[in-house]
Formats: sequence, structure tokens, C-alpha cells
Amino acid sequence: MRRDTFLKTLAALAAAGALPLPARAAANVKMMIPANPGGGWDITGRALGKALQEAKVADNVSYDNKGGAAGALGLAQFVNASKGDPNAMMVMGAVMLGGIITGKPPVSLTQATPIARLTSEYNVFVLPANSPFKTMADVVNQLKKDPGSVKWGGGSRGSTEHIAAAMIARDVGVDPAKINYVAFRGGGEATAAILGGNVTVGGSGYSEFAEFIAAGKMRPIGVTSGTRLKGIDVPTLKEQGINVEIGNWRGVYGAPGINDAQRKQLTDMVLAALKTKSWQESLEKNNWTPAVLAGPAFGKFVDDEFASLRATMVKSGMV
Repeated sequence: MRRDTFLKTLAALAAAGALPLPARAAANVKMMIPANPGGGWDITGRALGKALQEAKVADNVSYDNKGGAAGALGLAQFVNASKGDPNAMMVMGAVMLGGIITGKPPVSLTQATPIARLTSEYNVFVLPANSPFKTMADVVNQLKKDPGSVKWGGGSRGSTEHIAAAMIARDVGVDPAKINYVAFRGGGEATAAILGGNVTVGGSGYSEFAEFIAAGKMRPIGVTSGTRLKGIDVPTLKEQGINVEIGNWRGVYGAPGINDAQRKQLTDMVLAALKTKSWQESLEKNNWTPAVLAGPAFGKFVDDEFASLRATMVKSGMV
């Protein structure tokens, strides 16, 4: 093959995203984080961006935080502004599915391209350090007396902590429709409300509250896992007689309209990032459970999870 023909072919393959990772220049990744700074999606997106750079599959990663409506505002911006962009990514997860079910936004997750599930994390419920309540039993007793007097604080409507609160109410004999749930646009806002005593009990992924629990500023009273989390001495809800277990997984999507080769390239980049030292450190630091699932299997998982989550929310009186 003549040299000029070879170079033209190489350029065409690069443009189509069909070259193997070592043969391509590292990408300039644009990471959409559909939440305000400080929350689980923000922590996940920035940890993934750092790992992409450590894996040398990204030269640069820029971040765009767009919070609101359980990620639907960020999803809309991503769908409308990133069409065909092979270097665009969006962090998402179970919370977004719940928000779509309750909020019915004009955009659909099916418009974007599923890439991979990354992690799973369970929620923890906490009390402000100066709360008159000491245990989940105290909260449940008050909930039974006056459901509206217990203010549950957490992420957007349809988040896993919102669903868990409704499931707790239902399991202890309280109408889930009567719970007083205060939704926040991001983990930072929810944390401030809990620390300020503006809500009775707060819920989120353990990683978001870990430093405040360690500092004694929050008192953990229950986790939504089936068994106690590794290295964390907090009883599960099931241990306390409340039959509730719910996990919070997170993943990443690519832009609408990318071709199969570009999708594979993006998937390979993410999988390479998940093998780095920095990503392993993030898993340990945030108590995330690896839950890697890529390709068509991830797309099917999201479809199945959407149906399962909707059924749970209907059963809990949220839909």
C-alpha cells in the first residue's frame, strides 16, 4: 500500500473510532454529571475522569454539573447537545430511572447510548448529631404517631433513599403517601440540611456521609443492604425488623447517535479506566462494590431495572 493511501486509511479509521486504543490519540472527554457538586454522581464522574487519564485513554476530562429533576435536566442537555460526539459521557444510575418514572420528563434515556455499569452502593440513613432521636426505632415510633412530623431528606424524588423511606413506612404500617420527603438537587445540599438539623433523618450513599459520620457530626442508624457493609458497624434495616433492602447502582452512557465502533471504543476506554490504581482506591475509599457490566447486557439490565423499579414504586404508593 502506498504511504499516502495508508495515511488516508488510518485517518478514516481514527475518525470512525475504529482504531485500537494504543493506535489512537487520547481523547478529550466531556463528562456530563447530571447533579450538583458533592453527591454520588459527582464523586463517581470525577473518579472515573481521573482513572481515564491515569489509563492514558484521555488527555483531558472536562466536567459539566447540571443538577435537578433526578438527573433529567442533565439528561436533556446531554441528549440535545452531544449528538454524535464519540467523546461525550454521562454519569447515571438507579436514581435517574426513579426520577424518570415519577417526573415523566420530555427526554428519554433510550435516546442515549448505554456503555457500562460501574458500581453498586447501599444507602445509609443518618441523624444529625444533636437529634433527640438515637435509633431507627425512635424514628419509626415517631413516624407511626405523626408521619408528617418526620422529615426525610435526600436526593431527588424517585431516588433510592426516597424509595427506601416509602418502603420503610409501608413495612411498619404507615401510608407511604403520608411521608414528608424533602428532595434536594445534590448531595451537598442534602448534607447541609442534615448538619443544620433542617431534616429529621437523611439518606444517601454511604460515601457521601462517611467523613461526617467519622467526625461524629452524623449518627448512622441503618443501611439498606442485606448484610452489614464491610468494615462499617451499622445495623441493616432487616436486623432491626424492617424488611427493606435496596441498592443504588451507577453507570455511564455515551451520546446519542454514535456508531458501533465509537461505542466499543468508549466502552474499552471505560473498562481500561476501571483497572487503574486510582479507580481501585476510589472503590475502597467510598465503599463502592464493583458491579461492572458492559455492552448489550448493560442495556438489557437497565430495561429490566426500570420495570422492576417501577413495580416497587407502585407497590410503595409512589406512582
